[in-house]
Amino acid sequence: MRPEEVLERPPKVLGQRQREQYFEDGYVVIDRLLSQEWLVRIDEVSRRFIESSREVSESNGTYYLEAGHSSEAPRLQRLNGPVEKDPLYWQVASESPIVDVAEDLLGPSVRFHHSKLNFKWSGGGAEIKWHQDIQFWPHTDYSPLTIGIYLDDVDSEMGPMGIVPRSHRGPLFELRDAAGEWTGYLSDDDLEEVSLDQVSWLEGAAGSVTVHNCRCVHGSVPNQSDRPRPLLLNVYSPGDSVPITPLVAPLAKSGTMVRGEDPGWVQLDPRPCPMPPLPGSGYRSVFDREREGRHGFGETS
Repeated sequence: MRPEEVLERPPKVLGQRQREQYFEDGYVVIDRLLSQEWLVRIDEVSRRFIESSREVSESNGTYYLEAGHSSEAPRLQRLNGPVEKDPLYWQVASESPIVDVAEDLLGPSVRFHHSKLNFKWSGGGAEIKWHQDIQFWPHTDYSPLTIGIYLDDVDSEMGPMGIVPRSHRGPLFELRDAAGEWTGYLSDDDLEEVSLDQVSWLEGAAGSVTVHNCRCVHGSVPNQSDRPRPLLLNVYSPGDSVPITPLVAPLAKSGTMVRGEDPGWVQLDPRPCPMPPLPGSGYRSVFDREREGRHGFGETS
């Protein structure tokens, strides 16, 4: 569905100016969208995973661990695929007000793609290098978006997500180094084409929601505060946009319609998209690169 068609529909939770800002700038922040009740429930479940991570010494299919993680002082980088780790996360992804946000920006049919819970631990939690998302999971068009939920208050010391406004209207970058190796982030040469002097740092209170388009250039700096920065992320597309590559870590719920009906046809954007290394063809995650001491990031801040 084209943006002008989406904007013609009455919104569920967003103001019309918020929707216009999303399409103009590629992102929008909704202050305190989720209630305290939602936050308490998510926090209780998330704390259980933090506690269980104390028994893990190496990253695995459930946990990505930051350097320095131990049973005495857990340092989680990511809980992978949370929607399949506890029913509450799926309830958030399929029934909470963020689905109304997705409908307001995508149209009446909304397809779930994947989720993750990034922690960015306190005292130097990892930098997220400048990148775009769609190269990790190309779709038939460029409408997919990511909705992030701040589970705690996020200020400038905590490494909030930074977005380059209107970068979704600019070029897509290959996310490879000079030798052609997949890095997952923009090279120094690429960054010369990006207006980093215009970055908007997305601070917000607990329960606030960030939304960014899959083409937006974004990243974040290390968390220098004494508090972790948990950010629950869910990716959606309209029903007429589907992935053309499989997820590296497949989720059974990927492709599920969380709003409306599957239209039975797709939109095809004629603009090309760089491809990631495909599973089975030597793909190695950017977290693997970090553990080897090379720079990397986990897509989406």
